[in-house]
Amino acid sequence: MPLAILLTNSDGSPMTAMELFHAGKFIMWPILLVSFLLITVVVERLIFIVRENGRRQPELVDKMLERVEANDVAGAVELGRKSQDYVARILVYALTHKEHSLSNAFTRAANQEMQRFGQGLPTLDTCVTAAPLLGLLGTVTGMMGTFGALGEGGGDIASAAGKITGGVAEALIATMCGLAIAITGLLPFNYLNARVEEARHEIEDASNSLEIIIKKSEGASAR
Repeated sequence: MPLAILLTNSDGSPMTAMELFHAGKFIMWPILLVSFLLITVVVERLIFIVRENGRRQPELVDKMLERVEANDVAGAVELGRKSQDYVARILVYALTHKEHSLSNAFTRAANQEMQRFGQGLPTLDTCVTAAPLLGLLGTVTGMMGTFGALGEGGGDIASAAGKITGGVAEALIATMCGLAIAITGLLPFNYLNARVEEARHEIEDASNSLEIIIKKSEGASAR
């Protein structure tokens, strides 16, 4: 049975989006919910990434490290307090608490920032995973309806043609929507994960630079 026949009305006109939704039966509701949730998370995360990229000031971070190397920790902290750069915020927190434990302070601040970058990703991962599974569930229920119609027809396929067509259409529509949502969500999910890794590398680079500078200062003081 050609796909075009399944996805057309009785008069031969193609189904509208609303008609496709109704043809997909009850499974379309959780698929719709997953799609709205995915879109919401993606939009919010992309806005967050754009905002954080706009706040990045790598030159200021370098200046802070230069002041620390010159033993002007107070100047570095004062310089960083004026910035909204997440790396600068981490350095400010670490340098402010360096008398107690510089490494622990840096780790705590870094974890807080990484938590901000990772927000929403588990939800997005769940949406990308759940969408094709819901589509598969729609396929199963649609095929169950098709075989049920065959049984009711007592072997007379023509008498149950409408139910058979509806069951096959339900299976195809659910599968199509589930896969479309998963594929659409996979692209921003991978991009956001890559951006989290990039932020982690930037934080680690700042941590290593600060550690080298501190150890160099301690070595110079010991001489």
